[in-house]
Amino acid sequence: MESNITRRKFAGGLGMAMAGLPLLDSRNLLAATFSKQEIAPFLTPYKYGKRVLSASTTPGAFDCKSVDDPFVFRHDGAFYMLYIGFDGIGYQTGLARSEDLVHWERVACVARRNPKSKYTRYNVAMSCIVRQDELHSPGELKKVHGRYLGAWNAYPHKGYESGAGVIGLAWSDDLLHWELTEPILFPQDGAPWEHGGLYRPNLVEYKDVFYLYYNAKTDTLPKSEGGGWHEQTGVATSRDLKHWTRYAGNPILRNGGPDSWDARFASNPFVVRYKDRWAMYYYGLNRRGVARELLALGHDPYHFTKVDQIIINPGPPGSVDDDFAHKPCVIYHDGALYHFYCAVSGKWPHDIRGISVARSKPW
Repeated sequence: MESNITRRKFAGGLGMAMAGLPLLDSRNLLAATFSKQEIAPFLTPYKYGKRVLSASTTPGAFDCKSVDDPFVFRHDGAFYMLYIGFDGIGYQTGLARSEDLVHWERVACVARRNPKSKYTRYNVAMSCIVRQDELHSPGELKKVHGRYLGAWNAYPHKGYESGAGVIGLAWSDDLLHWELTEPILFPQDGAPWEHGGLYRPNLVEYKDVFYLYYNAKTDTLPKSEGGGWHEQTGVATSRDLKHWTRYAGNPILRNGGPDSWDARFASNPFVVRYKDRWAMYYYGLNRRGVARELLALGHDPYHFTKVDQIIINPGPPGSVDDDFAHKPCVIYHDGALYHFYCAVSGKWPHDIRGISVARSKPW
């Protein structure tokens, strides 16, 4: 049944379904044209061109099939990356370490599935930890109540992001061992735009308020509306980390028109601040199944205007990201902005998923 189609299968099948349509996808409808000076600090046009983290070569490892969804930060004089590993059953979460943001070594699997849990029986994706969120900050972790605070999401079925996901928090003293809370956001408690399930959380603390950005999907649509679903981005806030309020204006980042870059998905928000701006990196999926990195800017945590410019596009045939370039995270180091993303080459179901990087100055 279509309701059981995974996100990966749906996105991978869009291109084939739309192969006969005229190519109109030239601009992001409903986006605005910002000046070069306004968007220059956020751009990362120089791709490294290689994967910096690939699937493990160890049979049966938690990340033996693919790695995905990077979250990079600085801690104790080194760089670290949370990433999601897939073993054919579901997500689990790994930690990697680097001295230079290019060469990475695996540290450990830090969040494993729990067969006894209703929510993490098949998978658990730790997608963020509260860190410095200014664009040109070092990206150091910030302690909350004396501990490290992260956020996770999990899906109820086997497979790649299969079923209606929920979001929870996680606490740690050492980044290696995490205590997961009960979920704090459920899809059924939200509006129809999120009834199909919740995706990657991005947790930001600003002036004693916690902003939990996330994307979510609609229920499965009828074939007359293209089937599958739509994904958009919203935010929930809390002061005590116990009571969460969804913003009344959600979704704050909506799908564009039918021929826009984000006609299907406006997903995986990563939010930073720069001077008087709030910036949301995200990825758009168009109706042809092309996923690319995009950007939206605003003057407060709730209102964002899409930038009418692609931040990272999929590469040419044979490149590490010739299919998808999506799922952003940025960090600033040594005068350059580094933009990590999931690079997908080949075509589903034989695609290869790894993590690559682009930056603001040439390599």
